[in-house]
Order: sequence, then C-alpha cells, then structure tokens
Amino acid sequence: MSHYLAFDLGAESGRAIIGTLESGRLTLEEIHRFPNTPVRVLSSVYWDTLRLWHEIQQGLRIAGRERQTALDGIGVDTWGVDFALLDAGGALLENPRHYRDARTNGMPDSVFRLVPREEVFAHTGIQFMQINTLYQLYAMRLAGSPALAAARTLLMTPDLFNYWLTGVAKSELTIASTSQFYNPRRAGWATELFDRLDLPKSILPEIVAPGTRLGPLLPPIAEASHLSAVPVYATGSHDTASAVAAVPADGDSWCYISSGTWSLMGVELDAPLIDARSLALNLTNEMGACGKTRLLKNIAGLWLLQECRRAWALAGREYSYDELTTMATGALPFSAVIDPDAFLEPNEMPAKISAHCEATGQQPPESPAAIARAIFESLALRYREVLESLESLLGRRLGTIHIVGGGSRNRVLNQFVADACGRIVIAGPAEATAMGNVLIQAMGAGELSGLSAVREIVRRSCALETFTPKPAAAWDRAYEKFRQVARR
Repeated sequence: MSHYLAFDLGAESGRAIIGTLESGRLTLEEIHRFPNTPVRVLSSVYWDTLRLWHEIQQGLRIAGRERQTALDGIGVDTWGVDFALLDAGGALLENPRHYRDARTNGMPDSVFRLVPREEVFAHTGIQFMQINTLYQLYAMRLAGSPALAAARTLLMTPDLFNYWLTGVAKSELTIASTSQFYNPRRAGWATELFDRLDLPKSILPEIVAPGTRLGPLLPPIAEASHLSAVPVYATGSHDTASAVAAVPADGDSWCYISSGTWSLMGVELDAPLIDARSLALNLTNEMGACGKTRLLKNIAGLWLLQECRRAWALAGREYSYDELTTMATGALPFSAVIDPDAFLEPNEMPAKISAHCEATGQQPPESPAAIARAIFESLALRYREVLESLESLLGRRLGTIHIVGGGSRNRVLNQFVADACGRIVIAGPAEATAMGNVLIQAMGAGELSGLSAVREIVRRSCALETFTPKPAAAWDRAYEKFRQVARR
C-alpha cells in the first residue's frame, strides 16, 4: 500500500487529495478544499498566490499532523500559462497576474509584427490565445516592467510551488509546453522567439519530464507538517496533462474532453503535428506523460455558467450548479446558440450573452434556465465542430468521446454531447486530474510503468457512465445556425 498527496489547483478552487494505491486499485480522499479567488487591484487582476501557498501548507499539515499519513510522494498540478518571476536570491518579484488580466489585449498582433504568426506556430505548435505566457511576457516587455528587468528565473505556477516545497527551481515539461515558447520538435525552449522579441532567455530554467523526482520536502516544511523528507515529484503539472493520463481509454479511436472551467478537447499522439492544416485549425500541441503529445483545442467551457452564477448571486439569486442543470432541462430547446469562445473576460456574463445574441440576430434567452440551456447546447455544438476538425486532420473517425473532470458529472451536458456529435460518450472519472497526478507520481516512484498500467488502474477504480446518441434533425439545424453565428 502506498500513499501520494496530490495538490490540484483549478481556476475556481484547490484541493489536497490523498491517493492510496493498493492491489491494483486507486482510492482518493479529499482532505482539504479551498477557494481560488482572483484579486483585483486598481485595473489589474492577480492570483492570490501567497494564500494558495498557505493552503498547500495547510494540506500538508492535515496529512502529517492530523492524519499521520506516511506519504510516498507529493505532486502539484495547476492551470496553464501563468507564471512567477524570481530575483537572483529566489524571491518573488511581484504577485503573479491572472491570465484574464487585460494587459494582453492586442498583444498577439504586436508580437506578429515582429515574428509572423506562421513562424510562431512553426516554433511552438501552440494555439493562439492572448492569455498565453508569450503575450504576457511581451506585454511586460513593452511596459518596461521592472520585475522583468530584475528577473533571474521564470517559473510556471506549479513550478513555483514545487520550488517553495523543495528549493529546486525547474520547469516541468507539460506546463512548459503551454507557454507558447516551448519547441516540441526540438524538445527545448524556443529561444529564437525570445531573441526576436528582446526577451531575456536567461530566465528560462531546465525542463524535466513528468514523473521526475525533484527532491525531498525542505526540512522546515516537513517539520511543521510532522512529515518525513517526502519526495516531491514533478507530476503532470499542467492539470490537463494529468487528466488526460487518467482517461480510461483503450486503442486509438477516441478523443477526450477534459471538462471544467475550460474544455480541452483533443487526441493523444506519439509526436506533435505542426503543419499548415493544424495552423489553419488553430490547434495546440501540448506535451503529455510518457512522451505523448496532446493535440487539442482550448474551448471556453463551464466558465460561462460559473460567471453567470456569480452574476446572479450578486443580484440576490443563488443557484447551485445542480439546480441550474435541472432548470435547463425544462427550458425551450435551441432558443439561441452562442459562440463559447467569444466570452474571455469576466463579469456581467448574462448581459454579455444577451448582447452577443442581439448582435447575431437572435432573441436573447431571458431566464437563468434558458441561459444555462443555451450554454450547454452551444458547448455541445462547439465540441461537434472541433470533433469534425480533428477527424478531418487525422483522416480517421473517432468513435468514442471520453469526458473527464468535474464537468463529466453533468449528465445533461453529456447527453447533449452524444446527441450533437453522434458519438458514444463515456463519462468519468470526475477526479481524472487528481488520479493522473497521483499515478504519474507512482510512475516516478517506479511503482507503475507506462500509460497502459495507469489507465488499467483507472478503469478498475471508478464507475463510468455511457451515453448513447439520440439522432435528431434539430441538432443538425442548430449546428448550421451555430456555424453561422461563430463564423470561424
């Protein structure tokens, strides 16, 4: 029996979870949960990074002092693209910004004036999104940031927490690949981009593979937590990389949707696919466990409903996610379709959805139930569009869609995906990220060998639900309307 502690930090909340491996099965126990709330200061949006660090230490204390668990490993995963800058002494130079901060507005075009879009993609194979680390750094460069001028080391968010846990400053591969300055074909940083953009490439740390043992817990942290010198592993530090490792699939006729704040939809390949076709489709080649490539599309997922829920709560109407999902089933089907990726910035989401519908010649959904249904249906239609692009690029049919992550609990959305895409949907595990985090640690410890072993344990350890498509002409009509609204 072995015990691994996974810290899984998402855009809305974070958790400390103990994973226990015994007799070929994995059980998870959440021991600590905490909110992850962005902080606005004047016109800027930041992550509350020191609060998150406090919560990580609290999770360690619960595991060591309260549970008295003998841990075999610790791993941290987070969202992608965001980073911290450290000075020559290893101190944090400024609080890390949130990827939704407005400083990157217009930055891609500023970069393309120096390095053409096609050349950026040829170096990195990454989907163009203004939130990417490359554009955040270039925004700092244009603003004459003192922090960037003083920086000696750049660490992506999970790498920062690993550094504070161990004193080892390295970048894990899967999180590095979200930056849009990692070259997957050369397996190293795309330093040519830094030269062209006058960015300091000396701040880029060594890259290590998922499963790498970084070092033991620093003695003061171990002592405060009543833990031994537990090894800290660079797990699949990008949460999607851990989630994809835990997709309970077999064979190669499948794709995945890691469903949460974002929806990450794609396939697993043996090598990056960087060419004119993947550029035209604006797909991303991010790295995965065991040398795999995650060819995928980032889609604005349940973020839209999260923001609507927050807006309604501010107006005095509190709804749980389960309530909104149930309400959506009673709303009129296909009253409006929206482009989920048109909504990147926070605040006033119901009003933004209404404005989007008016601008596209549609009657805006008025009730929370109608808005929730429009979000679910539109996400399913967007998944169909991405599925078609993946199949066209690969030249083969993908017969099964695996939905993992918290969004896999939404049975209404799961059925909509099956109906819209005309594919079998297998939902679960909801805890794919935590499972992948733990099992990649176990690979690093030598307890498991390869993704086949990981996925076999996932299949043994959780209940999965299958959704069979129900063909309907209404979905085809809605899809045509969606394509007109989105006009990609």
